[in-house]
Amino acid sequence: MSPEWVTAAASGATLVVVAIAAFAALRQMGHMRSGNQVALFTSYNTEWDSPEFSKAFAFARALSVEDVDDQTLRDLAMGKYSGDFYAIRLMANFFEDIGAFVRTGILSKDIVCTLYGGNVRDLWRSLSPFVALMRDARNDPTIWEHFEYLALESEVFIAAHPDGAFPEGARRMPLDDSLLERYRKML
Repeated sequence: MSPEWVTAAASGATLVVVAIAAFAALRQMGHMRSGNQVALFTSYNTEWDSPEFSKAFAFARALSVEDVDDQTLRDLAMGKYSGDFYAIRLMANFFEDIGAFVRTGILSKDIVCTLYGGNVRDLWRSLSPFVALMRDARNDPTIWEHFEYLALESEVFIAAHPDGAFPEGARRMPLDDSLLERYRKML
């Protein structure tokens, strides 16, 4: 065998080894990305489950424009959140962060919409008059734009999965409806 063939075979073997290493590195990066998503979700779920957050979410979700007096309206337009109205900032910033992570591909849109979609959509509906007020008063259309993006994606996801995201064709677990029967008797 000539030296040229030995060199060619060695180059081919090197190419195969480099290709295998590159493939392994890409797989490892995928595992790292998944690990990062798990860490982010764990962090956000810890915040989501806190009593302060639950109270703020309930307030913001039930908020209507009729609940706002003139002074609070002026304050909100300028970005001042007093008392319970701080919930607007807390909730919008929370979903602004998650929306930015989804938009940039750091978090999976399908996972976020599966876990939070209905809450995001409903909260956006409650807070959109306040977002419009703040954007106009500050002449800044970017205020909470990632929250808006996440609300839009959530709406699309919900429309595509009107009966939930349970895997199609998968068997459902039987439900014990004894409390349901008792509850219906109470009505």
